[in-house]
Amino acid sequence: MSQSILSHTEQIRAEAEQFLMGNYGSRDLCLVRGERTSVWDSDGNEYIDFLTGLAVASLGHCHPAVTEAICRQAAKLVHVSNLYLIEPQVELARLLVEHSPCDKAFFCNSGTEANEAAIKLARRYSFDLYGPGRADIISLENSFHGRTLGALSATGQEKYHKGFEPLVPGFHYSPINDSNAMRAKITPQTCAILVEPVQGEGGIHPCTPQFLRDLRAMCDKHDLLLIFDEVQCGLGRTGYLFTTDNHGVEPDMICLAKSLGSGVPIGALLAKKECASAFVQGTHAATFGGNPLACAAALATLHIIIEDNLPARARTLGDYFHRLLLKVSEEFTCIRELRIAGLMIGVELDFPAVEIVKALRECGVLAGIAGPNVLRFLPPLICEEAEIDRVARDLRSVLKKRAETEGS
Repeated sequence: MSQSILSHTEQIRAEAEQFLMGNYGSRDLCLVRGERTSVWDSDGNEYIDFLTGLAVASLGHCHPAVTEAICRQAAKLVHVSNLYLIEPQVELARLLVEHSPCDKAFFCNSGTEANEAAIKLARRYSFDLYGPGRADIISLENSFHGRTLGALSATGQEKYHKGFEPLVPGFHYSPINDSNAMRAKITPQTCAILVEPVQGEGGIHPCTPQFLRDLRAMCDKHDLLLIFDEVQCGLGRTGYLFTTDNHGVEPDMICLAKSLGSGVPIGALLAKKECASAFVQGTHAATFGGNPLACAAALATLHIIIEDNLPARARTLGDYFHRLLLKVSEEFTCIRELRIAGLMIGVELDFPAVEIVKALRECGVLAGIAGPNVLRFLPPLICEEAEIDRVARDLRSVLKKRAETEGS
């Protein structure tokens, strides 16, 4: 039986190499089923998922309420054009607006598309007020805003730019948490500042509260729009539904995706009404954006996050995980730094983190990287302390084994 399953896995791998483009590299794990915090591969092996599809499965896998909402909507209506009113889309917009500092919503299919919409809205708003020539956007060094050409141009990491030049003009980068450097970047051509309140792909680097307050003040002084890319860090992961709930800094726009639909593709741009008014009929659209199926999944997801107070749970569990990781770091000098915001966790090592990702997977734990030396954990917001205990214990075990091997 096991040989038959293994042959099936090998066949999938061979066909993937034959028919799929190679931009994801070689993949030797085929996940076929999930439930809560666990996933199973095609060989029947179980893993605890502390990567959650890169912060997508915040409610774990196949949450019953989300699954039921998807099935119910799929049996009624999957898709219609945005030429018509879509009831779950309107309900989702209302719920997001009621719990954010924004007034209007636009729906798309991904975080990249949400950021693209924000870039277009910022430029159009500035054009309407000031005319052409005021379209520059400042983002942060080490940032990540997506893979399409506009979002890629806003991304402050050269490794993502290589081979795709020329980039979209008008983007500039400033160091994180350096208010003076940001002030020096602002010119009469600047229309907006775009930041991740917690940088994800860049290595789990939070913006300080003072830096975010300074950004708000700069934007107010120069009539710029402040955009928060909360695609990875939003909707409860850092311990608050939105960054403003933690730091009291209200952006003009918020970009969302990832955990919003529990795996059903959906992105959202939220904006205050003053700048949202620049999107008039015909200025922007998304064929699949906010369709009935995606919005039904997002509505169920968002209701659970809010009603079960999962942001507070993320804070509590994040603190618990932090205490365990501190004990591990005291034992192993290869851990350079711990960077934690709720259940968004980076463990910086003094060697390539992919080595530990592989070792943890052999223990039945799925983790990821955020830059070459940063081990990344993005647990489900519904995980338990016992599961965190297990992951911390397995991390200690693989680090101990590595240290023993290095010392022999």
